Amino acid sequence: MKVKLVLSLVTLAFEGIASFQVTSPATTCRTQKSNTKLLGWIQDNKGEWEWEEDDPTYVAPVSVIETTEVKAIATPTLPKGTFRPKQSLGQNFLRDGNTVAKIIKAFVKDAKKTITENDSSDQMRAIELGPGAGALTDTLVRTMKELDASFQCIEIDSRSIELLGDKHPALRVHHMDVMQADYPEMAEKAGGPLSIIGNLPYYITSQILFALADASHFNAVRSATVTMQYEVGQRIVAKTSTKDYGILSVVFQLYADCKMHFKIPPTVFYPAPKVDSALIGLHFVGPNKLRDRLSGAHPMELRRVLTATFQQRRKTVRNSLKKLLMEIHSGDKEMVASILDLDPLPLSEKTLEARERGDEFAMTQELPNDWATKRPEQLSAGQFVELTRLVFHSDDYGNDDVANEPLGRK
Repeated sequence: MKVKLVLSLVTLAFEGIASFQVTSPATTCRTQKSNTKLLGWIQDNKGEWEWEEDDPTYVAPVSVIETTEVKAIATPTLPKGTFRPKQSLGQNFLRDGNTVAKIIKAFVKDAKKTITENDSSDQMRAIELGPGAGALTDTLVRTMKELDASFQCIEIDSRSIELLGDKHPALRVHHMDVMQADYPEMAEKAGGPLSIIGNLPYYITSQILFALADASHFNAVRSATVTMQYEVGQRIVAKTSTKDYGILSVVFQLYADCKMHFKIPPTVFYPAPKVDSALIGLHFVGPNKLRDRLSGAHPMELRRVLTATFQQRRKTVRNSLKKLLMEIHSGDKEMVASILDLDPLPLSEKTLEARERGDEFAMTQELPNDWATKRPEQLSAGQFVELTRLVFHSDDYGNDDVANEPLGRK
């Protein structure tokens, strides 16, 4: 879903810094100074947006929880007056130790499951997106060491990098905008596919998720366990024929096996957002299985079909596809009409083999004969694949050039 921005995104500039094991150029934000006060956020004399605490003496209570592999405490006390959450970076810091432990336990479970499914002899390579004040990081450093896993972070805020450097001198942090991250390159340097964890900013959640889906084309990202706005999480895991079912549902249920781990209340964050959050687990299926699921459909063609249908979700598929088909066939109305009356194409051999194995995705992939009378929310992710094949007759997805093309990133 699209989340409104309270502030406009600003131009990002790069500058070099000297820091413990920080890699890549630093990215900083510039904002125009003003006397504006907005929903508890104030702009200081340097033009930075900061949270105005209701109680400046507040110290988050410490709570401890032990699990099979994880022991977590609440967010460390922040240096007074020097590290307040920035609205321009969408920062809402975790402050509850029980929630931290639950998140990390779910992350370890997601990462281990995808390793077992792909290569049980492989190791875990963890990447945290936006560690901020280190609520997850402090426990992850210890947990990853116990699991003999590699661990590094991506962070844009130089204050966070300084704080983490003081506490964890050996920790490798890439000082960059997360949207500039090259996951295939990071995976190559790390020695294999990555497992992602992060408390994501609401305003760029979808962009980050699409970037991770793109990276899974190259087998660079194996799993992602991330927090996001609850409504976005609902859309990702939504079932067909529900109001939440849409493009996010189709894309991520195609690219990954999706799970909502649990709902997160606003009270565990500082500052507390005005909406609930959720922890979502994405087990990316990888390039080979993704290629089988696409059954010859081209990713960019699938994207065009999804856009055309869900932009007019109250219309039937027949009516919503007419404009796209007219573009494809240069205004040939007879050709368009004939395509809209076609029966579904036979399922591919790979899909039939998967159905014989009881594959859940493949079992819902067959397009119904009355597909043109359906509304988009009535079609599964697999059926959208078949619809794309029908519309474009694309049977060339097996070549590597097509397989590596991104679906979500614009």
